[in-house]
Parts: sequence; structure tokens; C-alpha cells
Amino acid sequence: MSKNLDEIDLKILAEIQADGRITNVELAKRVGISPPPCLRRVRALEEEGYIQGYRGLLDPRRLGYDVTVFASVHLSSQADADLRAFENFVRAEPLVRECWMLSGEVDFILKCVAPDMATFQDFVTHLTAAPHVRNVRTSLVLHNSKYEAAVPLGLKAAG
Repeated sequence: MSKNLDEIDLKILAEIQADGRITNVELAKRVGISPPPCLRRVRALEEEGYIQGYRGLLDPRRLGYDVTVFASVHLSSQADADLRAFENFVRAEPLVRECWMLSGEVDFILKCVAPDMATFQDFVTHLTAAPHVRNVRTSLVLHNSKYEAAVPLGLKAAG
């Protein structure tokens, strides 16, 4: 962390994380300070990178994206330029929603969504043909037991 977050900062982060559309007046009321200093704190948390942005969480299935798949990608080279090239490749792929570089046997894991299996299979064909991709293994998501986009602030505050 770049600064020590006090109890009010942590309360602000928790409230914004729970409801990104909360008004400054309501936020100030919930954290126990007046609106002007609350807004200054929020702006400072944004500028320091604690708050990276605001967005709505959409339900992919309701929007016709019925297929969620994790793809484990092994590259033939772990040279820095090749890793960066692969990252640039996946950034341009709309079906890839998350890309994580890992240590161990798998170089990257991708979380992908698609409207159907045929669309996803076309993407896998494209992915396996990408430079330095040695192997791709996919796992179709059958059910999601937990989705929590939030950071567990209570654990950090207690620690």
C-alpha cells in the first residue's frame, strides 16, 4: 500500500465496493463525515489507485453469453517479448474477459465467455494458431458456486 488507510478510508472503500452508484451525500452519512471531506477522500483514493474505476456488473447469461470457459495456455517460449506479445494478443480478443499469467506448468489462464460452443471453438482455433502457443486446454464451466468481485477489506483491516 502506498499510504496507511484509516478506518474512514476503509469504510469509504467498502461502501463504494458494495454500491458504486452511491451518492457522495449518502456515502458521507454512512461513514460518519460531512460530504466535502468525503468527496476529497474519494478523489484521493481514486488518484492513488485504490479505486480503479466504476462499472456495472452485468449478467452474461441474460445477455446471451451462455458459455463460460477457462483456457489454460502453455507457450513455447517464456521470453519477455513473447509473453508480452501473447498478452497483447488476448487484450484484442473480445471473448477473453480475464487473463492471468501464472507460475508453474500453465503460463496463462483465460476466462472466456461466448454465446455458444461453436463461437468458442472458433476462438480456440484462433488461439491455438497464435504465435508461441504450444498447447491450450479448456474447461467448460458447469456451475459457479461463488462470484465475489469485491476485495475482502475486513481481512485487511483485521490484519
